[in-house]
Amino acid sequence: MRLSKFGNRLFARGAVGIVLCLATAAGFAGQESLKEAYFYRKLEESEVQCLMCPQKCLIVEGARGVCRNRENRGGTLYALTYGRPCTLSVEPIEKAPFFHFVPGHKRLCVATVGCNLRCKYCQNWHISQKRVEEVNHYDLSAEEIVKIAKKEGVESICFTFSEPTAFYEYMYDIAKLARENGLMTSIVSNGFINPEPLKQLIRVLDAVKIDLKGFSESFYEEVCFGRLEPVLNTLRILKEEGTWVEIVNLVVPPFNDDANEIKKMCEWIEKNLGDEVPLHFTRFFPRYKLTHLPATPVQPLEKAIEIAKEMGLKYVYIGNVSGHKYNFTYCPECGRCLMKRMNIFLLDNRVVDGRCKFCGEKIPGIWGKGPEKG
Repeated sequence: MRLSKFGNRLFARGAVGIVLCLATAAGFAGQESLKEAYFYRKLEESEVQCLMCPQKCLIVEGARGVCRNRENRGGTLYALTYGRPCTLSVEPIEKAPFFHFVPGHKRLCVATVGCNLRCKYCQNWHISQKRVEEVNHYDLSAEEIVKIAKKEGVESICFTFSEPTAFYEYMYDIAKLARENGLMTSIVSNGFINPEPLKQLIRVLDAVKIDLKGFSESFYEEVCFGRLEPVLNTLRILKEEGTWVEIVNLVVPPFNDDANEIKKMCEWIEKNLGDEVPLHFTRFFPRYKLTHLPATPVQPLEKAIEIAKEMGLKYVYIGNVSGHKYNFTYCPECGRCLMKRMNIFLLDNRVVDGRCKFCGEKIPGIWGKGPEKG
């Protein structure tokens, strides 16, 4: 994909992050912070090609890639949002959602602007579809982020809200330092990343949540400005590397709620990732460019659960429907309820040392701080 120079840049300061920022941060700032990007190659006549994600943007002098975060200056590609988070918040890990990753612990969420997809229903478009000049941000180093996490008493740092691939360099440095300081790390991602940067990143991550947005190339192309196959390849790599992964499928009628498509998706997951991967079917609410659509009824979500269970998946959930029985975790052996949740809060946990309290069945997940990956 070839990018020409963008039009006039905006410097509006009215846009703000959608999540309340921590009072411990250094305050909004406007100075530019540049870091040479990872994973790109220099071409002729000062052109560069970004190799971070499957967009593989060809970027001429003065232009930026699809993610809006990487700019060619004099034949060098720079990451514009390094050290410039627009959102910091402390939240339960269940909000991600992660249901099998040290349940009940608090995470520090970190995000900058930018995303390499253009999902028409994005709930965080206020930051994901913006340029760094358009949104208020903080000037915070990786060291300062880790200090904030320690001060707030959280157990992990999670890169989320926008697309962390778009601020890869900043994320990587924070994650590496966080693990050196005894913190866990996780990412909420669209999975649209190339294999080499992915394999380097997961060395400093404990858990990954992938948004598998649909199961057809046409859906990805028309609704998300992306492709399905690279996301599936990301999931394969995560499985091969032994990284804990949970999958979310946001059900958006009439785009991706076809029963046959959901069946194919569940078959693929069971065959390629196994029957123990948690799969969350979440409810769509009108956002961004799809505000004309109604919220997803509960019935299509329950139908998706039925299909997933028929395909052999053991841990399936419904999201964004508070109080639904499929907010809970059940033992696949004895059927007893192991974890109860209300909204994003864990109410009860009867998984003991990674096993069902009642029958001893091993429950997959990360139930405490694991060993370093490297």
